[in-house]
Amino acid sequence: MKGLFFSMLALLSMALVPTSSYAQDMSDKTVVEIAAGNENFSTLVTAVKAAGLAGTLSGEGPFTVFAPTDEAFAALPDGLVAALVKPENKAVLQKILTYHVVPAKVMASDVVAGIEKGNGSLTATTAEGGDFTAMLAGGGVQIKDAQGNKAKVTATDIAGSNGVIHVIDRVILPAGVNPAALLPKKAMMRKKEMKAGMMMGAPEPNIASIAVGNENFETLVAALGAAGYVDMFKSAGEYTVFAPTDDAFDALPEGTVANLVKPEQKSALQGILAYHVVPAKITAEKLVGAITKAGGYYTLPTLGNQTLVASIDNGSVILTDGNGNRSKVVMTDVEASNGVIHAIDTVLLPK
Repeated sequence: MKGLFFSMLALLSMALVPTSSYAQDMSDKTVVEIAAGNENFSTLVTAVKAAGLAGTLSGEGPFTVFAPTDEAFAALPDGLVAALVKPENKAVLQKILTYHVVPAKVMASDVVAGIEKGNGSLTATTAEGGDFTAMLAGGGVQIKDAQGNKAKVTATDIAGSNGVIHVIDRVILPAGVNPAALLPKKAMMRKKEMKAGMMMGAPEPNIASIAVGNENFETLVAALGAAGYVDMFKSAGEYTVFAPTDDAFDALPEGTVANLVKPEQKSALQGILAYHVVPAKITAEKLVGAITKAGGYYTLPTLGNQTLVASIDNGSVILTDGNGNRSKVVMTDVEASNGVIHAIDTVLLPK
């Protein structure tokens, strides 16, 4: 069943949204006209026009479009949609959008039958050329993209004159595409979180000096001191530090940090901090490339002799620790003389 992508059982999925939102007789309209007439797809329509794909998708087809809602686009990193619709990023936008299109008319029942025939999964080829995997999960259908992200089908079988639309709750990404790279580095963290002490334009200081000079890492600096690690990050070497922000430490259970910095907890604190350090310099570009090459999940060995798993979710790098906790990289490539810092939003905990 070449070209099948995914969807949900028709009756179940249509029950997930108000009938007035999607279920209408639109057999005389193209998939582009259907999207343009629905307020839930305003961002998608803007993107399709910016990519120069409106004419193609208004053609004879047939097409199956897995259409992200405005909420799905809104979940992307701040400023990413605005960056994608710029003329200079047209090629990247085209790859992303065509990854949502299957060059065939595939109804919900076809996809479900294909999944069942495939013993629980269905691999599909899109107009972009990349493959996805469809599977049943939680009473509906999920799509797993080339980067390991999962999208859920929330409505199906919106049929038009040249194809059909199925609605999804997340933007999916093809292999080799890192849309977050289109953003200025400072956009990965709120402006108020950037301090001159980061010394981005000065001669490269060491990792310890950068942390000390940034107000977002005050708790981290205190923890490094209590663990006896400050000298290590002042010395020569090559380290990648996934640095939790103060907000990340604040999210731990009350009293956790105060307990960890006690002398009797030094060994435990060292283990946690070492778990955030990779003994090699890995830039954001290298990490994204490694994740893509590894099929969506890349294992990072840490100083703590344990591993982290890196993946990409909605254009952001995600680190998963040994307990299944996930932390998002919120700022990348703070260069130091002895390595690089990437800021993260959650403290990682070794098993």
